[in-house]
Amino acid sequence: MTRLRILIAEDEAIIAMLLGEVLQALGHDICASVATEEDAVATAATEQPDLIIIDAGLGAGSGMAAIAQINAVRPTPHIFITGNTASVRAAQPNAIILEKPFYEACLVNAIEQAMRLEP
Repeated sequence: MTRLRILIAEDEAIIAMLLGEVLQALGHDICASVATEEDAVATAATEQPDLIIIDAGLGAGSGMAAIAQINAVRPTPHIFITGNTASVRAAQPNAIILEKPFYEACLVNAIEQAMRLEP
């Protein structure tokens, strides 16, 4: 797998940390880890990651809204992580989604899928 610069947007600090560790062990670089919709949008603009892994909820914000704003400026491959796949699937039927908790193999598969698709 190609080394990617990945932006993590996750409001649960322990999940963000563990996800970052797994991604680094897989050979990827974490360009930033943020916890809000606003920070995800701003950081994507400045860091221009190869891939965004984003929580669909993001506390008071929305990962789905953040991706819509990001893609309006610079389409970027992304993966939604969530505990409620049905709500994400209803809003974005073709989205790549990882349901929490997930296995490393599922993460690798989702990354491969996301990088094959046109953003």
